[in-house]
Amino acid sequence: MNFTLIIPARYGSTRFPGKPLASIAGKPMIQHVYERASLAKGLANIVVATDDERIQAVVEGFGGKVVMTNPDAATGTDRINEAIAKLGLPDDEIIINLQGDQPLVDPISIEQLITLFEKHPGEFEMATLAYQITNEKDIDDPMQVKVVFDNQHHALYFSRSRIPFGRDTNEYPVFKHIGMYAYTSRFIQMFAKLPHGTLEQLEKLEQLRALEHGHKIKIAISAFNSQEVDTPEDVKKCEARLAID
Repeated sequence: MNFTLIIPARYGSTRFPGKPLASIAGKPMIQHVYERASLAKGLANIVVATDDERIQAVVEGFGGKVVMTNPDAATGTDRINEAIAKLGLPDDEIIINLQGDQPLVDPISIEQLITLFEKHPGEFEMATLAYQITNEKDIDDPMQVKVVFDNQHHALYFSRSRIPFGRDTNEYPVFKHIGMYAYTSRFIQMFAKLPHGTLEQLEKLEQLRALEHGHKIKIAISAFNSQEVDTPEDVKKCEARLAID
């Protein structure tokens, strides 16, 4: 199996314009993401997929690879689908989608997704990660997406709400979804053509489209949380974490 990691990065974030270039401890965020991904074992290639020449210049400036994509791409998956075509990747290539707003991603988490596909060939075409929430505030935070899964670790549902809801107790594990995906190139090309689902549009969670159309998503439990950067305030949280590390 060949594994290519693609980092979708757009400049025009509504809540945080220019987010991939935000400085974290003196280094642009996209560089943190790229360099941490490069520490993962088993990747054949790492590429940033962007629509912005400023991001392209920064990535090439630190020696990274870039593919330019359409600025009108509706989602990160659409951007990755376009990148796959431009890179000429075969249908059986395993693509890892690492969001460009995860500057503290642990390389072992990436390796977990690689291991899933290596150990379960043909069982599924899409996989992602979950982390058991330890901070009670995160459980009811809609920015922290939750996931529930079956006994074979196939996702049942993703939600911005607390799931499951304990009618009689709060003493049970709740899992956060870590927004990193792995899938075959063939699956992404098919997924990009599917109509958007009702649940997807309600929750604003793209992965629900796969479940609504009957596709399995395999879940690996990660020992590592990932600090996403959604607002400028999150930059300070990342810098605090880096200072501790």
